[in-house]
Amino acid sequence: MNQQHISEIAGLLRTAEEQGAPIAPLRERILEAAGDADPVACAYAIQQLNAQRRINQGARIVGRKIGLTSHAVQQQLGVDSPDFGMLFADMAYGDGEEIPLARTLQPKVEAEIALVLERDLTHERHTFADLISAVAYALPAIEVVGSRIENWNIRLLDTVADNASSSLFVLGSRPVTLGQFDLAGCAMTMERRGEMVSSGSGAACLANPLNAAVWLADMMVRVGTPLRAGEVLLTGALGPMVAVSPGDRFVAQIGGLGEVRAVFGQ
Repeated sequence: MNQQHISEIAGLLRTAEEQGAPIAPLRERILEAAGDADPVACAYAIQQLNAQRRINQGARIVGRKIGLTSHAVQQQLGVDSPDFGMLFADMAYGDGEEIPLARTLQPKVEAEIALVLERDLTHERHTFADLISAVAYALPAIEVVGSRIENWNIRLLDTVADNASSSLFVLGSRPVTLGQFDLAGCAMTMERRGEMVSSGSGAACLANPLNAAVWLADMMVRVGTPLRAGEVLLTGALGPMVAVSPGDRFVAQIGGLGEVRAVFGQ
């Protein structure tokens, strides 16, 4: 890989975020930077470079988000597996806390199930039993996805480099253990200002959100950063994304988990 090109592409993404101005797609630049190497690995190298820069500036990683958990979206982007991005403490907002629109670019929201770990996940290959034993509780969540790529004109390489298009997230406040609700069968509805805008179920996330969580746990061991106790896993969208307008108020309801609200400023 061309490390200078990787650094330049990472800088373009940082500048887009800092200036609030989306940039042109990066996939051709990433292919050039990868050379004979795996271009997806190159895109993750760009993601990691920006993540490490944030860590060096004092940011704290609190978990991971899993993206591309919808088979329809995977087909659209020409891939057969999810991707992941980093969650930092300064990306978290409280249930119903107003989110300034300036905190994100081209925001959209999606309802998800969040899992919070009480044990490390360090095996080379994990099972459902490993995940069930490691999860302390689940929470309803709304992820605010945002793209530094103009007009959301993304393919796999663009979104991976762009921290899996992650931006912010909101967690509900009533923890529920996994035995108290149906991960795959739970229904999700999301309203915007009282109007239904998205619906789905746990099965929309790779047939069961635990499939996504197992994939992530295995992947993080392979890349040398296993998931640790206390970390949050956003397991993937349960229904279609919805674009955000100034002043919007979203309420997501997930069966057995309750409600979570994302409120945006003007």
